Amino acid sequence: MSKRIFFLTLTLSLLLAACVPNATPTQVPGEPANLTVMTHDSFSVSQEVLSAFETANNIKINFVKGGDTGATLNRLILESLSGSTPNADVFFGLDNTFLSRALEQNLLEAYDAPQLTQIPAEFKLDPENRALPVDYGDVCINYDKAWFEQQSLPLPASLAELTDPRYANLLVVENPSTSSPGLAFMLATIAEFGEDGWLDWWQAMKANGVVITSDWETAYYTNFSGSSGRGAQPMVVSYASSPAAELIYAETALSESPTASLTGAGMCWRQVEFAGILKGTKNRAAAEKFIDFLLSQPFQEDVPLQMFVFPVLPEAVLPEAFQTTVESPEQPASLAPELIASQRDAWINAWINLMLN
Repeated sequence: MSKRIFFLTLTLSLLLAACVPNATPTQVPGEPANLTVMTHDSFSVSQEVLSAFETANNIKINFVKGGDTGATLNRLILESLSGSTPNADVFFGLDNTFLSRALEQNLLEAYDAPQLTQIPAEFKLDPENRALPVDYGDVCINYDKAWFEQQSLPLPASLAELTDPRYANLLVVENPSTSSPGLAFMLATIAEFGEDGWLDWWQAMKANGVVITSDWETAYYTNFSGSSGRGAQPMVVSYASSPAAELIYAETALSESPTASLTGAGMCWRQVEFAGILKGTKNRAAAEKFIDFLLSQPFQEDVPLQMFVFPVLPEAVLPEAFQTTVESPEQPASLAPELIASQRDAWINAWINLMLN
């Protein structure tokens, strides 16, 4: 081959290569596909359940934990606004307090997973199936059963009753600007008392000695008497599943949990968690398989003891402690995701101005 023909051939090859769009490295035949899943810090799954999925589908999962739900979502939004290829393929952990924000930012691709037909309509909050429901849990007030029995004090049957002087200094809550359960509980009060009355309730609670912490860990393990036995408050904003955790992880075997939840109408906020395929993924097929896995019976039956939430799949069998200990509210509080998206920041700022100043 002459030098002229060689250089013409080389130039043509380079030009053709330049026309090929950027892409992630192709999968080596026989090697597992690599899938990156962005989650919040509380995500957990049994290794044996995950390994069974990876082996059956020849997929290797890389989990990236991005902080709490809000921080993780902000990270994904910033990546999207930069115009770069997403650093993850799937997002798990989006909840109904941030749902509209994620959908407005167009972060997710629609996927009509086959298992959606088995999931109750109450959990399917995105009609386009960009965010698919995976689990749910109720943020409620937990109470120390022994403390109330010893004091012969009746339990409050509503949020309004908590302003009674009998319950002065007995409740610890979390700051909604720094805590997910704190935000959920604040939303429950807005749903219960309306946009015109919720701050009046908080003002009454401030006068009644409500205690505020920055995070759930401090509220539950330091302030709450029902967990450590040393805290000053016998009521804490936590989860309806917390009593089951107290029973399961007790240092000595217990016949019943030392704590329980107040589940009166409007006293709890139902959090629904979603997963979705991130727009622009180069691993769409593997991402679909992972979503199918999240909605499958093995994962749905694994999730209660991993993250202490409930599966959305009705046929999933619950652990015994969930069946005997957890009380689910019949009338949990709710607000339209669109309303939350438009007012969340203003509500948090109003709460801070009232309660922390």
